[in-house]
Amino acid sequence: MTDQVLTFGVEEEFFVVDRRGLLSHAGDDVVDAAEAAGGDQGELQHELTRTQAEAASDVCRTHADALRQLRGMRADLAAAAGKRRLRVLPSGCAPLSEEDPPVITPTPRYQQMAEHFGATARTSLTCGCHVHVAIPDKETGIRVLARLRPWLPVLLTVTANSPIADGYDTGYHSWRYQQWSRWPSAGPPPRFDSLDEYESIVDAWLRAGSILDRGMVYWDVRLSENQPTLEFRIADVAATPEDAVLLAVLARGLVATALDDDAPPPDLPNEVLRAQLWRASRDGVTGRCPHPRTGDLEPATAVLDDLIKLTGPALEAADDREFALEGIARLAAGEGGADRQRRSFAKRQRGEDVIDLLAVPG
Repeated sequence: MTDQVLTFGVEEEFFVVDRRGLLSHAGDDVVDAAEAAGGDQGELQHELTRTQAEAASDVCRTHADALRQLRGMRADLAAAAGKRRLRVLPSGCAPLSEEDPPVITPTPRYQQMAEHFGATARTSLTCGCHVHVAIPDKETGIRVLARLRPWLPVLLTVTANSPIADGYDTGYHSWRYQQWSRWPSAGPPPRFDSLDEYESIVDAWLRAGSILDRGMVYWDVRLSENQPTLEFRIADVAATPEDAVLLAVLARGLVATALDDDAPPPDLPNEVLRAQLWRASRDGVTGRCPHPRTGDLEPATAVLDDLIKLTGPALEAADDREFALEGIARLAAGEGGADRQRRSFAKRQRGEDVIDLLAVPG
């Protein structure tokens, strides 16, 4: 097993809503105010639309450090929002129906994206969670990516948190994943045989104009452009910091395990993986998920148990195993974001109840 415990980081996107639960256009103001208040962890950032805010942790070495940072940044944003009679909402999709399209953040890049991609940019309004895990170099990242692809569906179930959108139950645990898949560069990455193959696809996208820059490579896992990391982009924003960090330690465990795996990578066609991801987004963690080794449907929690067995040495080395087991037990008991959203909505068929459930106290 690799001798060094890998570092990681977590990025979270949030909606900013008013007291009724409708999307606010003051996301930029909330971010700026929270930054000015001088939080001592991470970085707060603007997003594509003015209805959103983003928090990015510093480099983390332990799950405890990541939890501290995510809790702190959520609290900072919520406090800044509260002073404006607004709330911060960790949900993959907006629970209430909105009459007007969101306002695009007025930066040249975001304005260009809105003009070029039209309704895709203006209506794919979702919030995700991105996990960066350190890798030695990009060539190694390609090798690791090929080995962890089959585990993407069960990772999607961990933070599934968007069953209620536009005022109704979509029938999916992660409706965000379906919405986000409309971008031309989104979805599962192919199995690349080399870094050159990866770069040739990105170059073809750029020449076709299906992406405007390399930051728009939206594969579910990609090589980060700015850090020596693999970036997992598969997940909904988690309902809680604990769920987000559970995703992060599982992703780190997978990367560490793949670094030590010399076996040929699984030959999983992208068409099959895409269908498996559809099933995972529909069923979530309390449903059934294709098993990476067989492709057969099994309870998602059983697939997570096998993931724990596979990555056990890496989880032990990082002191993450007990934290991961506790998190999976919590999800199995129906305490994941999607299950909690659905139960709350079912009582009165009101998206406002979902907002009250999830909004970060501030």
